[in-house]
Formats: sequence, C-alpha cells, structure tokens
Amino acid sequence: MADTDASLTPANTAARADRPVALVTGASRGIGRAIAVELGRTHHILVGGRDADAVDAVVAELPSAEGYTADLVADLSGASLPALPGRLDVLVHSAGVEDGGTVEETDAETWRRVFDVNVFAVAALTRHALPALRAAGGLVVAINSGSGFASGAGGGVYAGSKFALRALTDALREEERSHGVRVSSIHPGRVDTDMQRALVAREGLAYDATYTITPEMVAATVRAAVDLPPTGTVESLSVRPFHRR
Repeated sequence: MADTDASLTPANTAARADRPVALVTGASRGIGRAIAVELGRTHHILVGGRDADAVDAVVAELPSAEGYTADLVADLSGASLPALPGRLDVLVHSAGVEDGGTVEETDAETWRRVFDVNVFAVAALTRHALPALRAAGGLVVAINSGSGFASGAGGGVYAGSKFALRALTDALREEERSHGVRVSSIHPGRVDTDMQRALVAREGLAYDATYTITPEMVAATVRAAVDLPPTGTVESLSVRPFHRR
C-alpha cells in the first residue's frame, strides 16, 4: 500500500449489500491482484494498491469493488486511514517488498524500509481493522513466504521481516481467538511475479519460471482458508513448486 493520500473510492458497488467484504492489500499486481480476482467472485473487494490508477484498473474488472489507498508506512499509528465498513469478513495482507543483501553490505535504512512495509504496516492496518473483523467473526490472511521459516546468506533482511510477520500472526491468532477472529499464515515458495524476477536478476541468475508457482496458485490457497467453515481454521499453509525427479 501506497504513496497516495488515504482514500476510499466507490465503484462497481451495486452487489455489495449481498456480498461479504474483503480488503486485499497490494492488489494492483502479482499475488495481491490474483487474490482480489479470486475472492471477487464471491466478495465485495476493497482493492488496496500503491497508486490510484492501478487500483482503479483492478476495480473496473471486478463485479463488486472499490479502491482503498493509504500510505501505511507514513502513518503507522493508523490515525488517518480510510474508514472501513462496520463488518469486514476478510483482511488479506499481500503488500510487501524484498530488498537487502548480506549483513555487511546492508544499511540501516534498507532494514527499516523492509520492516516498515512487511511488518509494521501490517500491524497498523490490522489494529485499524480489528473492530470490523470482530463484528464479522472475520479472517486475517497474511501472505508470508518460505523465507518465514528459513534464511540464508544474503537473505537476512527479507527473511527477518517474514520471521517477524510470522511471530505477529502467531500472537494475533491467540489474542483474537476469544473474539472469533481467525488468522491464517500462507507461505508460498518462489512465485512468478515481478518481485521474483527482480530478485533473480540481483542474484545474477537466469530466470526460469518452471521453478515457480503462479500467483493464482497462491490465490487458491487463500480461497481454501476463506471457504473453510468457521468451526475450522487454516493456521499455517506452505505452497511450493512441485517437480518430478
């Protein structure tokens, strides 16, 4: 989410009264867009993204949607975030950044920026959304990463933020259990996105989409978590490329 003033832009809202509401951050491209399209079959989507034009383009493609833009990093208190509906059935945290190298070569500003987007902004929006999520007995879905389980040389910044995101969601799951809010942590392996292509280029390797999953595969795992009856919960799910040997 975004470098624009906070706003909620109505569009394609005729079916909203008949649909549960889902807010998807990072929904203008990649994994977030695939999730918005998938959930858009059944939900009214609040499309979160980093610029109004890109958000509007996704809104126009969905049967029931509106734009939700906010600079979460600039306002980690959440004080100026756009109002949410009284009930929010699903909150999907898909916005994220990948950056950094070895500990020796990575400056403090890079660490701070990655954690601001991948962790602190997630906490800010979740805090803002909790009353609406509690009212709906809703679901929080955090798009984490395989890097939320393991780190390696040159991956400390991104993996560190994803480890922290996993700690956040683990705590939130237990804190909100008594309020009827479920929390799912989704951990994709390498996904065929612009972020993945940039990472492979920085590693100096040739890009091969054969060794990735698609954003739509990640969206399918989110759908599984969303569609599970409220007496069950997907607490953590890992989805990775599969290859015969």
